[in-house]
Amino acid sequence: MGLNDFAVWGYGLTALIYGGFALYLYAAWRGAAVGGILLAAVILSCVWALGCLWYAGRPSEMKYLLSSVLDTLRGGGWFAFLLILLHPLLGRAWKRFMAIIILLIGAQLAGAVSFATQTLMPLEWALKLIYGSTLAGAILGLVMIEQLYRGIPMDVRRTFKPLCIGLGAAYMFELYFFADSFLFGRPTAIIWAVRGPVQTLILPLVAISGARNPSWSLHMSLSREAAFHSTALGLSGLYLLAVSLIGFYVNSIGGEWGQALQTVLLFAALLLLAALMVSSAQRARLRVLINKHLFPYRYDYRAEWLRFTRSLSSAASLSHLGQSVIAALGNLVESPGGALWLRDSAGESTDYVIQTKIGLTAQPNAAEPANSSLMSFMWQKGWIVNLEEYRRSPENYPGLVLPDWLAAHFPNAWLLIPLIGSAGLIGFVLLITPRTRFDIDWEVLDLLKTAQHQAANDLERMLAAEDLLEARKFESFNRMAAFVVHDLKNLVAQLSLLLRNAERHKDNPEFQADMLETVAHAETKMRGLMKQLQEKRSIDPPRMLNLARKLENIRSARQGLHPEVELDIPPDCEAITVQAHPERLERVIGHVVQNAIEATPENGKVRLSLQAHGPDRVRIIITDTGCGMSEEFIREHLARPFQTTKSSGMGIGVYETSKYIHELGGEMSYESRKGAGTRVTLELPLHTRLDLEHKYESGDGQA
Repeated sequence: MGLNDFAVWGYGLTALIYGGFALYLYAAWRGAAVGGILLAAVILSCVWALGCLWYAGRPSEMKYLLSSVLDTLRGGGWFAFLLILLHPLLGRAWKRFMAIIILLIGAQLAGAVSFATQTLMPLEWALKLIYGSTLAGAILGLVMIEQLYRGIPMDVRRTFKPLCIGLGAAYMFELYFFADSFLFGRPTAIIWAVRGPVQTLILPLVAISGARNPSWSLHMSLSREAAFHSTALGLSGLYLLAVSLIGFYVNSIGGEWGQALQTVLLFAALLLLAALMVSSAQRARLRVLINKHLFPYRYDYRAEWLRFTRSLSSAASLSHLGQSVIAALGNLVESPGGALWLRDSAGESTDYVIQTKIGLTAQPNAAEPANSSLMSFMWQKGWIVNLEEYRRSPENYPGLVLPDWLAAHFPNAWLLIPLIGSAGLIGFVLLITPRTRFDIDWEVLDLLKTAQHQAANDLERMLAAEDLLEARKFESFNRMAAFVVHDLKNLVAQLSLLLRNAERHKDNPEFQADMLETVAHAETKMRGLMKQLQEKRSIDPPRMLNLARKLENIRSARQGLHPEVELDIPPDCEAITVQAHPERLERVIGHVVQNAIEATPENGKVRLSLQAHGPDRVRIIITDTGCGMSEEFIREHLARPFQTTKSSGMGIGVYETSKYIHELGGEMSYESRKGAGTRVTLELPLHTRLDLEHKYESGDGQA
């Protein structure tokens, strides 16, 4: 089967499918105008396919002319369908679109008449008029599709998406086909042969949209983004059309080198178009032009505010928030960058210094005193300083004197925006010259003032959060230092007892050995505490501990003290293990034991015992026959930090013990009476080796 046979079968199948779809639409039509226009467009497409089929069967100039006229009518039918869908969106611009469509259809018909009569213009120019106007129609169709899709509300966009995809693809194919025909003066046979089947492929997508929205009803509003992209797409199409005309002219008069020059020209034009499309300055100019001439207000406030708040909320630190503030304020006025000044809270001065910058290569030393003319003016007036206006008319800013560093380091400075929060002037933003000319009027000033208040509040919250984090770090360090000092105090108390007992037992060899062992233990503990304080972290990771051996270490460390500590560990408790920090657990239990020793006279008793309690708990019991405590003191004062009855105590040992025992999942309780001694019970959960491995596999354990 040759190419001509393929065209016959293709256009025949196209006519058959469009005819069947027209019958279906007619049966489903309920009298709505949009449905009637869609039916007319489908019928015209069917008639056009029949005309192309007639021409493909036996080509002639008159048949080609007829198929061209039918193609024009078919395109007009689809344009009418899009126009009625866009009517709620376009408003008064709807008439301008209609005028353009009529102009293009008239140009195509004029070219067809000239081609038939060969009187109005040469045959070659008649074909160029047909191809050129149809090419412009394809571009217009893409613009209309783009506006339709962007103007549709999100809740009904799913309904019209298949229609937009189908018609958009069809217009893209038409753009390619007629651009090729326009450049070379005749249609390519292969592309023309497949044109019918290609146009048939859009019908399923049209049918899907029709099934989702039988009435074809929608309520739309034209957004600035839709206008921007539609205008950019239309200008790009007109640019390519102009390049095609120039290329055809070069090719027609250039002789043998004309086609080569035409190729170079096309490449250069496409390269220039790509450069313009990625240029932020050109996009800014187009956006300003659209906002100025197509809308009563310069901004889409909902979109601008959503973008502004989204930019500020995405910042994770003060530096990132500062850059977000500069970028967000700059986007409102097309400024590519600037710098942010904040009060220097880290230094001794109260100057405002540069915190971060965007689009500036240098980092000048541009500190501004808090009592300067600029800062006083910003705080008292709250005005946004337009430096261009200030240079022209400084009398508009009475009392303002700009600092010397502004002109020296920032020659392209444009706007100074104060950041005024609940606590006063926290800083200001300098924006550099915009990408395109941008007039500052009352609307811009109002938006910037509102935006700067939002930015100032976010900066205040971030600064407060950083101050709070720093305060918590100091609090954590101070708390750890208090624990370390408390442990040092206990070690000093042990050494003091040794010195007192040394007067009586210095000649006793056993006492001498115990004293040396106690001093060595105290020296090791003090080195560990110093290292912990220097590194500001625990040097003692949690692990499985044999509780009986740990209690033995506590008793051994207090040998030579009176009364001596009695240790009671039943045989069935010798293998009991718990999971804890070795040094910390020994410290808190040792603190309770030390308190018992200090509260008990030398002829009294202090007992440290270990007991199993149920299948998964263990109890450490410290009893003494000392002075005891009242119920009121236990209830209201004992476990609170910095409260103690000792003249040299800090009141932090019991607090740390109680806190750590609860961290381990245990409990701490007291039984005591004045003059009758005290019983302290530390209850801890048991842990086997299997428990520990499971905890670390699940990620619950600490490193």
